[in-house]
Amino acid sequence: MNLTAPIVAAGCGSIVMRASQWVQPLQAACDKYAISTPLNIAAFLATIGVESGRLVFLKELWGPTQAQTAYEPPSKKASELGNIQPGDGLRFCGRGLIQITGRRNYTLAAVGLDLDLLNHPDLLEQPVNAAMSAAWYWSNRKLNALADAGNFLGVSRAVNLGSPTSKATPNGYSERLALYSAAKKVLGA
Repeated sequence: MNLTAPIVAAGCGSIVMRASQWVQPLQAACDKYAISTPLNIAAFLATIGVESGRLVFLKELWGPTQAQTAYEPPSKKASELGNIQPGDGLRFCGRGLIQITGRRNYTLAAVGLDLDLLNHPDLLEQPVNAAMSAAWYWSNRKLNALADAGNFLGVSRAVNLGSPTSKATPNGYSERLALYSAAKKVLGA
């Protein structure tokens, strides 16, 4: 399916002018990782729209907040992220359209995308790499299957909303759902 600026704008919640800058990188990423049905495109666009602040942020805003200080070793969160050296929290903060976070995820993305992300993590801030990293992440977690089954809650939990067995309403889910509905509408899904 061919993406257009109005499709990207609706799905990501951005203005058309900003969306137009993302059409080519997103089309290339979707083509490479077979994100091609109306349902999985809608879910993908809504997800990256929320994760990137509606296509505005390619790098996590850094305070550091209390949550961000937990990215530093020797915390449990740092261990989960593979952050082993002092400074890894900031160095491997969320980047790209889906906010790849932590030394472990950067290492995996570096291999998957053939980029030197451990020495140059800022490569994920370039539009082409930001789009490819999001589609690579999506593909690695087999999110097309969840999206095509209409399980947008499952998709959202797999990206950034926590345990799939949680009964709590996920934080930020209403925004994701609104963008998902807008994307489905514009895609005729």
